[in-house]
Amino acid sequence: MNNEKNPLLIVTGLSGAGKTKTIKILEDLGFFCVDNLPVALLSGFAFLTRDQQKIQRMSAVVIDIREGEQFLDNLWKALEELDHNHIPYSILFMEASDAVLVRRFSETRRIHPLSEEGSIMMSIQREKEYFSKVKNRADFIIDTTDISVKELRDQLLNMVTMMGQPEKLPPFTIKIISFGYKFGIPIDADLVMDVRFLPNPFYDESLRPLTGLSDQISKYVADNRLAKEFIERFTGLLELILPYLQKEGKSQITIAFGCTGGRHRSVSVSKIISFLMQERGYNTRVFHRDIDRDDNSAEQI
Repeated sequence: MNNEKNPLLIVTGLSGAGKTKTIKILEDLGFFCVDNLPVALLSGFAFLTRDQQKIQRMSAVVIDIREGEQFLDNLWKALEELDHNHIPYSILFMEASDAVLVRRFSETRRIHPLSEEGSIMMSIQREKEYFSKVKNRADFIIDTTDISVKELRDQLLNMVTMMGQPEKLPPFTIKIISFGYKFGIPIDADLVMDVRFLPNPFYDESLRPLTGLSDQISKYVADNRLAKEFIERFTGLLELILPYLQKEGKSQITIAFGCTGGRHRSVSVSKIISFLMQERGYNTRVFHRDIDRDDNSAEQI
């Protein structure tokens, strides 16, 4: 294992052991990922990603027996080339028990890559023998027989820490969306809050042309007892639940605030909540989905 900057992580192992799920988790953790990369391209990919100025992220690739039985010879040649060129890499080997692998193939009705003839069990045993030397060379081994997705993520986090790369993990992010109910609720929202109970600037003709980004609108919407109590209670709720969401493995939560047209109240509240959560040390991103849409045609409630 190399502890140099941005080592390439090579994910390999038994078919059905969870390599695809692993690469998805690594992608969520900020890795630049490629699934089922041909081994012949491994060196070129490593050359491309080792330069920090080109890609400011850790990199991971899945390579396995899907390439065919020439895979092993090609892998040794590729690793020799990486070593010769002093390109840092680590190998993660994924495995699981025979019974679990058989069950996974039966449930998904997938065909084992080596199942040209014989049973699934025969193919699994053949693949195990084929991969024995790769497993012996691995820096990390994860057995997915009895672990949940959360436990897999925890093991991968520990592995990244051992690689000396925890500072490169993306921070937990609060994504905040303002929207108008007449244009529909954002489908990717984890939490949706209806703020149509707050004072509506639409009825003040001097304020109507403005948006919630202006201080005048924010003051109109939030400078009252109800709004202040709502903002205080909602930020308190977020402070309560966010650490537990992070503990469960989430790297982002999306919160949507909605008013009628998505120009005034929802924009103001989104801006205020973002500011308050940043003060509490959270990374936030704000997107005002409907702020530029024409909402004069709808009845304002």
